[in-house]
Amino acid sequence: MAELADETPALGRPRPLWRDRDFSVFWAAQTLSVVGDSFALIALPLLVFRATGSVAQMGLLTAVAAVASVVAGVFAGVVVDRLDRRMLLVACDLARMVLYGLVPLTWAFGPHVWLLYMVLPLGEAVGMLFSVTYVTAVRALVPGDRITQANGRLNATAAAAGVIGPVLAGAVAGRFGPAAAVGVDAASFAVSAACVSFVRFRGRTRTEQRSDGWRELLAGVAFLRRQPVLRTLTVLLSVFCFLTLGLDDLIVYHLKHDLGQGDGTVGTVFAIGALGTVTGALLVAPIRRTMGFGVAWIGGVAVGGLALAGIGSAGSVPVIGALAAAFLGCVSVAGTCSMSLRQEVTPDHLLGRVTSAFWTIHYSAAPVGAAVLTWAAQRCGTAVVCLVAGACCLLTAVLALFTPVRVPRPEQAGDPA
Repeated sequence: MAELADETPALGRPRPLWRDRDFSVFWAAQTLSVVGDSFALIALPLLVFRATGSVAQMGLLTAVAAVASVVAGVFAGVVVDRLDRRMLLVACDLARMVLYGLVPLTWAFGPHVWLLYMVLPLGEAVGMLFSVTYVTAVRALVPGDRITQANGRLNATAAAAGVIGPVLAGAVAGRFGPAAAVGVDAASFAVSAACVSFVRFRGRTRTEQRSDGWRELLAGVAFLRRQPVLRTLTVLLSVFCFLTLGLDDLIVYHLKHDLGQGDGTVGTVFAIGALGTVTGALLVAPIRRTMGFGVAWIGGVAVGGLALAGIGSAGSVPVIGALAAAFLGCVSVAGTCSMSLRQEVTPDHLLGRVTSAFWTIHYSAAPVGAAVLTWAAQRCGTAVVCLVAGACCLLTAVLALFTPVRVPRPEQAGDPA
């Protein structure tokens, strides 16, 4: 009864999220971590571009890192469903602190692009494990009817931090070099680990016995196959990720190569884009509540595709920033809806494996997409590549109209397990 009273205070209303100690600490940790991540988002492509001058090399590094993330995703769910959430989150933060800390230390003696091909894939693999754990952690911090709101708050403040981060990253990269900006990212992981170590998560309730290795590994895939909306989302998002994973590299290349802009301008454009993520994250809960899941997800993908189509041909920095903001805002709405739905309909003891299977499948083709898009941009130009990719995203949204994704309230369909 004490726990119930704590969770539902006076007047029978749930306690505001900002007054929940554990959620607030977790919230702050992720916001600080995103500030550091935005430094790496800007600095790593700049390191490669400065050393090689090739967008194809930038895309290849992105592809290699994505492959490592996909491979890690195969096993991440089983690990997350077996081990303590807090321990995993802290361990992942500390591992990434060490990995990314190697970059500025090594770069002090000269450019070593080969190091990035070691550090970034390992960092992305650990990041995948962290991300899967993160999804189960949100489920363990707030009740089911507040998951979309919690995800929106987390994404909004993280994106707000991402507004400041790219500007600072561009300034640091321009003043001290991109390697120093990566060092800031490493330090942010240390702060995040310290904060998460104080968070208390609700214990999970197990409803199944541990099975043999392969059956346990494939339990997430089996659940996705039985759930019509999640099954369709997995396929559609595979196409979407193939088309968009290399977008950051395309924006950097377009600004640096096509328009001759400096590192500070790159950071500013990414900061403007992050404002779109903030807006989408703040609006996703009322949009989904008012319009339903189908309209929110399909509309986000469609409008995002239109914005993507215009980025490569835009010759003005403010226009590129505005289009990037529109794209990221729509991705924020669609992505938050998708993640929240998985958290709502998946049993707690399966959530890690379902999340891992979902991401592994729909990211599996993304590395190829990043390599193909950046190679095509170097051969044909960013305008053509962005136009084609945006048109294909719009077509993906049209196809979704003829699938179960269009339903307004899929979370009320019941647990197919």
